[in-house]
Order: sequence, then structure tokens, then C-alpha cells
Amino acid sequence: MEEILYRRIARQELCLNLFAQFQRRQEVNLCWRRTEQGWTVRPDPFVDQWSREDYVFLVQCLQGTLDGGGAVFGGFLSGGLKGFASVEGRPMGSRGQYRDLTSLHVSRELRGRGMGRQLFALAARWAGDQGGEKLYISSHSAVETQAFYRAMGCREAVEYDPGHVAREPYDCQLEYEIPKS
Repeated sequence: MEEILYRRIARQELCLNLFAQFQRRQEVNLCWRRTEQGWTVRPDPFVDQWSREDYVFLVQCLQGTLDGGGAVFGGFLSGGLKGFASVEGRPMGSRGQYRDLTSLHVSRELRGRGMGRQLFALAARWAGDQGGEKLYISSHSAVETQAFYRAMGCREAVEYDPGHVAREPYDCQLEYEIPKS
């Protein structure tokens, strides 16, 4: 298999065409849900597939990330974007200890091959270089997504961001302690 190129994505690259070879589709069957007894896995089948409007919104969000001093990283195969991660530049949390990992997605055909780990590592390294102690992740509650973040060393966030919880009440609020360099 051809080698994947990982690099930062510049603002002028952020357009719909950048995502022409990216497949967001995720078939979800089981999700983590918080109950009075704690976290439990429940059936909640659906297909998460972005529309053109979703991609338009994504491009606007990623442009906003860069305009706000954040970073966007991409994984490219044969010149096409196959995965990306974004981290906001603005500190958050009671002490400014968090940097917000606002997206981490890998194209359907490349999931499970290490691209997510590489993008996560790039995002964490950048966040640490910006003074962050932890990444904050408002994560999809799908069992597979949670397994990935747990394997990366994430755990339930000590502090929940009210904005994230309000926007995505079924997301799992996680954090990752960035190793000191």
C-alpha cells in the first residue's frame, strides 16, 4: 500500500473539493448512554453519513478553527484526503488546561489501519505545544468510536463543557492527558 502523507492543512485548501475522496459513512448499532446507574451500552441503530450541506458546514467550521488560531491536520493517500483532525486554539476549562479536539475522522475504507492514531498524536502534540495539558473530546457515543478513544488513553472528562453537552447531549465527554515533552 502507498504511504500516507500527514501534514497540516492550510486555510486556502479548505473547500468542498478537498473532501471529494473522503467517505464519512458510519453504520452504528450500539451506543454508550449515561443512565442513573452509570454508563451502559444500548442499541441505537442509525447510519451517520454526511450530506453536501454537512460538508459545507464542516468546511466553514474548519476555516473558523484556523481563523481562531487552531490547527487542522490531514492524512493523504494518492493525493486525496482520507482523514483529518482539528484542534481549537482557544484554551478552555477552569484553568485553560484543555484544548478542544473538535474533529477526528477517517474515511470509511481506511478505518482500523492506524490513521486515526496518527492524526490523534499530531493533534495532541500540537495542543501540548500550545500550552494545553489535556485534549477535550466531545465524542460520538458509538461503541467503536469509544473503543478507539479508550485505546488512545482517553477517559471521562473531569470537567464537562456546557456548550458541548448542550449541542450534543448524547456525546461522551472525554479528556486525554497530553504527555509532557
